[in-house]
Amino acid sequence: MKLPILLGTLAALADIFGGLLLVRRNWEKRYLRYFVALGAGFMMAAAFLEMLPESFKLSINWAPVLVLAGYCAIHLLEHTITPHFHFGEETHHDEFLTRHTGNSVAFGLAVHALFDGVAIGSGFVLSNWLGWIIFLAIFLHKIPEGFTVASVMVASGRSRTNAFYSAVLLAAATLAGVLVISLLPSWVRFGLPVSAGVAIYVAATDLVPEVNREPGIRMALVFFLGVVVFFLLRLLAPSI
Repeated sequence: MKLPILLGTLAALADIFGGLLLVRRNWEKRYLRYFVALGAGFMMAAAFLEMLPESFKLSINWAPVLVLAGYCAIHLLEHTITPHFHFGEETHHDEFLTRHTGNSVAFGLAVHALFDGVAIGSGFVLSNWLGWIIFLAIFLHKIPEGFTVASVMVASGRSRTNAFYSAVLLAAATLAGVLVISLLPSWVRFGLPVSAGVAIYVAATDLVPEVNREPGIRMALVFFLGVVVFFLLRLLAPSI
């Protein structure tokens, strides 16, 4: 139980670090795009090649339904409650991005973060290998996630202090997700497939479009590097 909580804490701290990057004006923000691209490739590979197969082992009948439910739930969330949403720096500073919009985006990202924690906890219930792979997939997009929520809060008229605390909110949600599964490991049969659906949505719908927005092939190559890193880890790690 200690290892998933420790790694969940590390993932949560990455959210906070992302918020700090926004507060510090002198940070070179283009480096965040590399995290987005690398994380998108790694998460896509981890979701399809590890999380989905393990979910089907838990319940061949219910796993597909729960994966779809996780995917649809985040789609519904992002296109109804939090319709103004993308990973990266928010540049709108007009009436379109209201305080209500900022709050709704923070809420939506907190739900993401909660399922990030659920995914990490679920992975370690089944095996250390799966737990580590899911942790790495989650960790790679945590800094951009924290930066995003802080950026949206600033663009909606909040102070940089409030923006930082919004990143802390994501960190708390991540830890809450880890603790739920760590304390109730029998919930893994629901937590893993639902979080797999969420991971697929985040990778394919939130992260990949940010990669595709960049001109040239550099970001696309970083995306494929994320996939390659996953396969290298799978090749080099001992069978569990």
